[in-house]
Amino acid sequence: MAEPDPITVAVPHVPRLEDLGLARDRPLVIVDVDEVLGMFMRGFGNFVTSQGYEMRVERFALLQSIYRPGAAEHLEIDEGRKLFQTFFRAHCGEMDVAPGAIEALARLATRAEILILSNAPAEAQALRAAWLRRHDLPHPLILSSGPKGPITAALTAQSSGRSAFVDDLISNLDSVAEHAPATARFQHVADEQLRPLTPTRPDLHPRIDDWKLLGEAIEQQILR
Repeated sequence: MAEPDPITVAVPHVPRLEDLGLARDRPLVIVDVDEVLGMFMRGFGNFVTSQGYEMRVERFALLQSIYRPGAAEHLEIDEGRKLFQTFFRAHCGEMDVAPGAIEALARLATRAEILILSNAPAEAQALRAAWLRRHDLPHPLILSSGPKGPITAALTAQSSGRSAFVDDLISNLDSVAEHAPATARFQHVADEQLRPLTPTRPDLHPRIDDWKLLGEAIEQQILR
């Protein structure tokens, strides 16, 4: 779900797949982290609580969901952004893995290449990479910013196999549809509270919130 303010990975400087340890002749699956592989809202909510605030998941607007205890109005946006930035700088490794994600990616990895593409601040690189390793998700990680279509197009253009893209945000899914239309797109929202609040376009991007079923759907698209 996260939309931080990181450095942008410019498309001309997208890494080569082989430099990431990925083969060009296998299918490529590009996967987001927050609310896809990781339970971001729970992790961020726990951090917000530890700072003396509270999260009220009542709308799909992260910085408008942070409150002082008992307050009727949400915390000022600038103050919420500071909490967001601190979380990614020092605490983004403190969240659980989405149920079923490890098993689904392990199965996919036997026949496809897995690449993690996360919109997160540059200073989160070490913590995010360590989080992936700690949870048996030893896949290469790219941090980026903004709509993910251009970078996805640059990455999938290097692969001769089919490709798939998984994200929770419609803006990123729409961007991939525009820039890499041949890539199969799937929406996944890990947090049960957030699911009914998340915008969705199932006619364009199938929404599958169960990782076992999602893994099977990805296999059907890229391994046929």
